[in-house]
Amino acid sequence: MSLTVLQEAKPPFIPEEAHAMTIVIEYPPGDPGTPPHRHPGPAFGYVLEGEMVFELEGEPPRVVRAGEAFWEPGGDVIHYQDGNNRADVPVKFTVTMLCEPGKPMVDLVTEDELREKGWSRK
Repeated sequence: MSLTVLQEAKPPFIPEEAHAMTIVIEYPPGDPGTPPHRHPGPAFGYVLEGEMVFELEGEPPRVVRAGEAFWEPGGDVIHYQDGNNRADVPVKFTVTMLCEPGKPMVDLVTEDELREKGWSRK
């Protein structure tokens, strides 16, 4: 048996009566990904293929490559980018989210809020 720890994180909170949802997301080459958004609870992911641009509020953008893990705290933190970093290959990643009952797993951020925060997709 082989066991490799990919990441350890202590989420700031878990929504009351949360349920876990695991999804696989695939973006074609050059796809910018989901528009800026929030999740109601923490999300933990792993890139299966390709490279993803990952940007959370308060952190610089970074590239997460196949075989690397990422996470975000959820709640009020904006997830600015999750798009494909490459124009020649797709990206595929899995995410397990702790979802709050009755709330969507993704809440898109308004253009007004993005302007207030001074963020723009480069």
